[in-house]
Amino acid sequence: MNILQINASIRATDANSTRVANSIVARLQAKHPAARLTVRDLGATPPAILDGTALAALFTPAEQRSPEQAARVALDDALIAELQAADVLVLGVPMYNFGIPAQLKNWFDAIARNGVTFRYTANGPEGLLKGKRAYIGLARGGRYRDTPLDSQVPYLKTILGFVGISEIDFVHAEGLNMGPEATAQGFAEAEADLARLFD
Repeated sequence: MNILQINASIRATDANSTRVANSIVARLQAKHPAARLTVRDLGATPPAILDGTALAALFTPAEQRSPEQAARVALDDALIAELQAADVLVLGVPMYNFGIPAQLKNWFDAIARNGVTFRYTANGPEGLLKGKRAYIGLARGGRYRDTPLDSQVPYLKTILGFVGISEIDFVHAEGLNMGPEATAQGFAEAEADLARLFD
């Protein structure tokens, strides 16, 4: 088993979302001791944004790209190859201003490529990354689970499903900015989610 862990927080190893993602990975490794782990820290190494220059490079045939265009496309190629090689994707996702971090959105922009991770058909888009599973560790200062203010879960289900990853489980740690008791409760709820998924 190949596990790809994506840490999306700008706080790196001190992030609550990374703590939750690490707990998910620990459970996976306990069940699959031979699993190979790749960790990508988007806070430390943010993906390049999808701008006009990047778009021009992507729409230029490979043999006609300038060295600069080829280098830009190669950045996204590396992220796609990493995901293609993974059997399991683990995302550590904090909530920033009711959404996902910008660096995670940039990562999704990088890995969603027509003809590679999805394709358009007569029946609509088809994801090409089938057979993978995703676990998402969510860390939030407030409490948003199963409320209209939770924009993250619907978005993550949509974008992962778009590229073919439909087996998705969520681990929630919430109320982390609401005082010590709420923080302890939030992590206890995350542990309960983990127990439901892995025990």
